[in-house]
Amino acid sequence: MPTTFFLGEFEQLVLLTLLQLGDEGYALPLRRELSRVAGRSVSRGALYRTLERLERKKYLAWETEEDVPKRGGHPRRRFSVTPEGISALRASRTALMELWSGVQEVLE
Repeated sequence: MPTTFFLGEFEQLVLLTLLQLGDEGYALPLRRELSRVAGRSVSRGALYRTLERLERKKYLAWETEEDVPKRGGHPRRRFSVTPEGISALRASRTALMELWSGVQEVLE
């Protein structure tokens, strides 16, 4: 029996933002966009812990760019959402939409 792991709020924001960024899915643009959308600052530590957790879950992958002169030769990582990450987003969306249905009157 497969176990479904639902995504936390910040995990969803990270994966959705990476999908929006496409080929620009680097940590700095990701952090900036998350801060803009969430309306709060995103600490570097929280972001990297979440990226590592999502990688362990196989919901994202990254590749290294070796030749980056602006960074003093240090490699930078480009993150992307995996097919498993897309499935996790779909499962979370489905569960949330089911829970949201029928509560509009309470929230209005």
